[in-house]
Amino acid sequence: MTVTTNISLLAVFPDLEPAADAIDRLRTLGVPDDQMNVISGTPVTEAMLGRPRQWTNVPRLALGGALAGMIIGLFLAFATPSLYPIQVGRQGIISGPPTVVVVFEMTMLGLLLSTFLGVFLDSYFPSYRPMHYVPEISDGKFAVFFSCPQEDSEKITKAMTALGAEKVEAAEAQPL
Repeated sequence: MTVTTNISLLAVFPDLEPAADAIDRLRTLGVPDDQMNVISGTPVTEAMLGRPRQWTNVPRLALGGALAGMIIGLFLAFATPSLYPIQVGRQGIISGPPTVVVVFEMTMLGLLLSTFLGVFLDSYFPSYRPMHYVPEISDGKFAVFFSCPQEDSEKITKAMTALGAEKVEAAEAQPL
């Protein structure tokens, strides 16, 4: 039984297009998508790199927060006046316009708080694990960080260099 050890490599590219080509090439060389990460100083979508779409729970959490906020708003608008009725003139205990405002505001508050919490949790913030810092990223370059079997590292390094990588090196976690 042979045990394959993986090595983490970092390829730095001057532009986005060679980095996207490198991701395609890594796939053909057998590196799975979950072993690749793109590091860039500018926002890059999955579609720009030809990567599979990442699914997130943030929309579900936001919808749940909106529903919870709406329930709280309905409680405040309907249950509270029923518990403590104050008759003012010939008006009803529960009037329409303030009810709409309270329900809307509580719905939006629940939506915003749950969305913030969802993004916070989904991005694993704060992260206490070692991070890979590449100074060239601040200069507008793109880095592809990936793990591959030790025996394939030379072949993959040559492929990345042929695609325009400025450097391909073993990656080590560095303090920020």
